[in-house]
Amino acid sequence: MDNLTFRYSVLLVEGLNVTPQSSFPAFIVILILYIFIMLSNFGMMILISAKKSLHQPMYILFCNLTLNDILGATVLLPHLLRDILTDPSKRYITYVECVIQAYFNQFSGTASHTVIMVMAFDRYMAICNPLRYSTIMSNNMVVKLSAGAWGAALVLVGILIGLSVRLSHCRSLIQNHFCDNASLFKLSCESTVINNVYGLTFTVVLFTSSIGSVALTYLRIVMVCFNSKNKATNSKAVKTCSAHLTVYIIMLVSGCVAIFLHRFPVNGETRKLGSVMFHIIPPGLNPIIYGIQTKEIRHHFLKLFRNKVNTK
Repeated sequence: MDNLTFRYSVLLVEGLNVTPQSSFPAFIVILILYIFIMLSNFGMMILISAKKSLHQPMYILFCNLTLNDILGATVLLPHLLRDILTDPSKRYITYVECVIQAYFNQFSGTASHTVIMVMAFDRYMAICNPLRYSTIMSNNMVVKLSAGAWGAALVLVGILIGLSVRLSHCRSLIQNHFCDNASLFKLSCESTVINNVYGLTFTVVLFTSSIGSVALTYLRIVMVCFNSKNKATNSKAVKTCSAHLTVYIIMLVSGCVAIFLHRFPVNGETRKLGSVMFHIIPPGLNPIIYGIQTKEIRHHFLKLFRNKVNTK
């Protein structure tokens, strides 16, 4: 392979700094976590699809989140598993594969916010406008909201990655354990001012919209519960919102830790681990949180478990 081909078509991924002694244990741990993420999220989607009593907007919208968790984990973890067992000098990836990985990595992170915002709107309508809820949150509206959440992420990330792909690249080292937008435009020797401006604007708008909409939604819900003297209504509101809010906080904290550490190159390995945790903790905990906090889902899981025990 000549130098010119390597320079422009094949990239070397820095990867995680794992010692030979700890590479196999790290591989086993990440593999087990990945399998758990796949089984729990697919299991949640199958349960919601199979049970007609769960064919409600809240659970259907949650399927968007489980699908995104599956996508986010699959984009990173299988590639990471391969690299852990590969010699650091041979962790190659083609430029095209890197662009695809960067796109879906950024897409999954963005969609996690847009889907959460849609789910917050659903909880707002259910608690603050219960009499109009079934009319407003029709099947058609659920489809439109879901399409809007995915479509917004699709377009915004498409522009983000497109701005990086347009640049020529003069470097061949991905200074990360996977490809993302920053890794792509850092390969270039051209000016990346436009990339930095759009990337910063993109991040600020996304986080402001996400945090602002969720905060306003739950502030309104708290006000409704405070003014209501119906303990049953307040109890239902707490149960239906606690799972959603817990999922959002975990996702937000995990994402912010990775972004914060990205600003301190001296903590490179810590940043990488923080990014890995973002692809493991929320996807692994989301099905558990919804399974425990949501009465209907918990009931069906317990019923399924009892049936299996009785058949043995």
